[in-house]
Amino acid sequence: MSETPDAAAAGTFDLDGETTVNRLGFGAMRLCGDDIIGAPDDEGNAREVARGAVELGVDFVDTADSYGPGTSERLLREAGIVDEAVVATKAGLLREAGGDWLPHGDPDYVRNQVLVSKDRLGVDTIDLYQFHRPDPDTPFADSVAAFAELKDEGHVEHVGLSNVSVEQLDEAREQVEIATVQNQYNVANREDEAVLEACEDAGVGFIPWYPLAAGDLGPVEDALDSVATAHDATRRQVALAWLLAHSDVTIPIPGTSSVEHLRENVAAASLSLTEEEVSRLTDAGA
Repeated sequence: MSETPDAAAAGTFDLDGETTVNRLGFGAMRLCGDDIIGAPDDEGNAREVARGAVELGVDFVDTADSYGPGTSERLLREAGIVDEAVVATKAGLLREAGGDWLPHGDPDYVRNQVLVSKDRLGVDTIDLYQFHRPDPDTPFADSVAAFAELKDEGHVEHVGLSNVSVEQLDEAREQVEIATVQNQYNVANREDEAVLEACEDAGVGFIPWYPLAAGDLGPVEDALDSVATAHDATRRQVALAWLLAHSDVTIPIPGTSSVEHLRENVAAASLSLTEEEVSRLTDAGA
């Protein structure tokens, strides 16, 4: 791997066929305080991490209005990176003080939140606005319609979905062009393989959240260790390299609050796995 990490080594993907981003991004959830509530103890460090990601070639940053809430979006603006990267944010999920995540896809709420996120980020148009999670109390089509209207009105450049099924992706695409889908997915958890395949067929970007499985690797652990040893790499780097190799539409967004871990994650962009190694990891996690 390269001594100087460079996210560009991961290759690129074109959102909606027009906005090109490097396929190794950065997830900004961990810039917040404990349990993703409030500000971190060291806001300067959080801004340094965000700034460092861009300096290492990351030009796709993912956040959400519920991270903090509001903290992550504010810190990205203060880090001065919103004009240097495609910033994706989300609406449709509330974060309450007790730590629960509450779906809230009411169209009026979504229309209000886009204004809040634009203000926090300091932008006139949000690069990618994602519906964070379907709300069982709101018709899915009504929520998606709000995102489509925001795009038509110029508040949003691209529309994305998160935590959806193949059927919901198909339904949403009947109303608006969908640039990305963000679902939980990693080398040890491939329950949404069908969603990834649907994205491949439609040319939609697939953003795997929880891309490193946070150490919960199950039967994949031995395979990861073997490949990591062969490349003098870490498990994290191999897990990210597998995501990049597994599909041309994946855009992993590993998050961290540490500059050291940031550099480790970005270095995975230049880790080239053999076909045999990719197959071995795939089979181990099947």
